Amino acid sequence: MATTISPPADLPLDILSAATPGRILVIDDEPDIRDSLEALLSSEHYRVELAANATEGLKRLENSAYDLVILDLMMPDKSGMQVLEEVRQRDRETPIFMITAYGSVEVAVQALKRGANDYFSKPWDNEKLLIEIEHMISKRRLERENAELKRALKQRYSFPNIVGKSERMQRILDLVGQVATSRATILITGETGTGKELIANAIHAHSARNQHPFVPVHSGSVPPDLLESALFGHTRGAFTGAMTSRKGYFEVADRGTIFFDEIGTISLETQTKLLRVIQEREFMPLGSAETVKVDVRIVAATNADLKKLVEEGKFREDLYYRLNVINLALPPLRDRKEDIPALVEHFFVKYCRENEKFLDARNQSELSFEPEAMRILMDHPWPGNVRELENVVERAVVLASQASVTMDVLPDHLLDAHGLRIRRDEAGGLPADASLFEIVADFERRMIIEKLEANDWSQTAASEAFRVPLSTLNQKIKRLNIEIRKRSST
Repeated sequence: MATTISPPADLPLDILSAATPGRILVIDDEPDIRDSLEALLSSEHYRVELAANATEGLKRLENSAYDLVILDLMMPDKSGMQVLEEVRQRDRETPIFMITAYGSVEVAVQALKRGANDYFSKPWDNEKLLIEIEHMISKRRLERENAELKRALKQRYSFPNIVGKSERMQRILDLVGQVATSRATILITGETGTGKELIANAIHAHSARNQHPFVPVHSGSVPPDLLESALFGHTRGAFTGAMTSRKGYFEVADRGTIFFDEIGTISLETQTKLLRVIQEREFMPLGSAETVKVDVRIVAATNADLKKLVEEGKFREDLYYRLNVINLALPPLRDRKEDIPALVEHFFVKYCRENEKFLDARNQSELSFEPEAMRILMDHPWPGNVRELENVVERAVVLASQASVTMDVLPDHLLDAHGLRIRRDEAGGLPADASLFEIVADFERRMIIEKLEANDWSQTAASEAFRVPLSTLNQKIKRLNIEIRKRSST
């Protein structure tokens, strides 16, 4: 019995839905030809756009995407061959059909060599033209959908811990897939918190070395005088306190991958020894006269500008070029904000499971940010990148008292950065230019204080009177800077 494999439910709808007929651009200087093609193609429900000359056609192609282009060979401002060459310099994919009143085998061959997909002489056979157009659009659409399906499956199954549907992250993941199987040394660059170690892990996991160790070395956190011993190991008595021999990270990582985080922080002396390991694939442990041979792939990461460090004499130029064989530059979160909703959902699931709260029957998170809270997250510049966002979501999971998460659980620095604090004038009142938020927040603050006073400053009693969870009231008290007074003794 044949096995049917269904596509994952979370693949893009445009991949799974039936295709629309398509959008076609006609570039021809003859009005009768344009009108004739428009009538013919529109009768088959194609969306047709017309350009009266080469210049107008090129402008439309720069500003819009089409499923197919019908291009006249002879036009007054520029020939169809020139248009074809210009388009193919930047777009190798869009199908182009050439049409001309001067049909010849030589012209047809020349057009096909320059990138045309087909060639028709005037007057053409309407039925044949429609069949070829349908066939070409269907073929190209299938190729695109297959590519998108492969990318979606790759994202879903190959990099489960890396969330990113933005074009920039997809290009990074495509590169990771290409370089993982090679032996090349890789340098990952990017700001703190962009996920450099996650990428290094993905490279190792998809390499032929994945059955052997992945050894991370956090260079900046190891004291310089201990890093050399940690990397290369030492023999007994190599230095004061070396009571036993110990393997270094390189020997532990043999046949696997060693990951240097913040490579720019290591000393020049250690850089020299690291260069030898890369070149010779061997090193000498401290206190030993014998070399140890290793087969280790090196992946390094930095948030510093290594070229600048080279210019300043703080990083060896030869080591820089040895490390920078392939560079993966990770974008900061502020440059891929379209990934924020997916990252939020990913971290909601992670921390709801860790805290065993707000989980549905499928063990998925039930939490979601209210629109106002989500707007703050989308507008924030995220100097700490994905790591900062993860901390914010973890805090929200811990503090959440209901499935719809309000902005009250967001940390103070986010609220402050977005002006979500009540300003006061010199007299202690609201300023004349107070925002709606400040007016509402000020009213809310006064109502909470009145209810607390009426209940002898018992937060529990006040929360019951307001009919809100105690945790919600406490969050509002903190956000609105309400000072809780001592309860009376009576």
